[in-house]
Amino acid sequence: MTSSLPSGQTSLMLQMTQRLALSDAHFRRICQLIYQRAGIVLADHKRDMVYNRLVRRLRTLGLDDFGRYLSMLEANQTSAEWQAFINALTTNLTAFFREAHHFPILAEHARRRHGEYRVWSAAASTGEEPYSIAITLADALGMAPGRWRVFASDIDTEVLEKARSGIYRLSELKTLSPHQLQRYFMRGTGPHDGLVRVRQELANYVEFSSLNLLEKQYNIPGPFDAIFCRNVMIYFDKTTQQDILRRFVPLLKPDGLLFAGHSENFSNLVREFSLRGQTVYALSKDKA
Repeated sequence: MTSSLPSGQTSLMLQMTQRLALSDAHFRRICQLIYQRAGIVLADHKRDMVYNRLVRRLRTLGLDDFGRYLSMLEANQTSAEWQAFINALTTNLTAFFREAHHFPILAEHARRRHGEYRVWSAAASTGEEPYSIAITLADALGMAPGRWRVFASDIDTEVLEKARSGIYRLSELKTLSPHQLQRYFMRGTGPHDGLVRVRQELANYVEFSSLNLLEKQYNIPGPFDAIFCRNVMIYFDKTTQQDILRRFVPLLKPDGLLFAGHSENFSNLVREFSLRGQTVYALSKDKA
């Protein structure tokens, strides 16, 4: 006795087991579209990464051809699939207290300032950076209402959902002291053993929002005492990097600090910023 699947299901099963072709023309078009939408530059050696990430979208949508997927995208410039396309192609490498030398500098700077100390994490990813900033400020300034606030943004809506949840594996918090772990996180029990969640008391000081750094004007409540824009400029070309940095100028308070990633050199890109320390910048004197 034999049985057969409906033709649609058979086609879908074949699609899931066969490698779909990604032509040179389709890869170039993908590179053009992500550059136009997010400013991200994809090199040729990223082709396998692009394939592996986007083929999941095709399979989710029941498509068996990259050309059909791209045609569907371009046929509707306001389609929700554009966000899924961007989410698939963004890279989110982050960790708690990554580039640890920045945080004592932030704490010292915050102690010297008056009024509400405001920080913008411009590439928040899954939340490790803004929560590291929040822990630093809570340790340095306490948690009196109105003393400090962290604004965190990212273009990827999926990572923002994880950030808002504040849930992480305990193993991801090795860079925190026992005091910080106990004070700012709750440990999971039972089926949630091995997980931790940011305590609401700390989470209340962090505000997440979706933001594309390519936008001409940022819907973000500046100006800020400090801006963290770390390890994101490396995905943009020089012109885009310069445009973004110049948009930061009116968003940084006098004597405010701009924190960069370890492989990024902002003073070589624009004259508006000058180096103050290891990957730490401030407005040049004529701009402050």
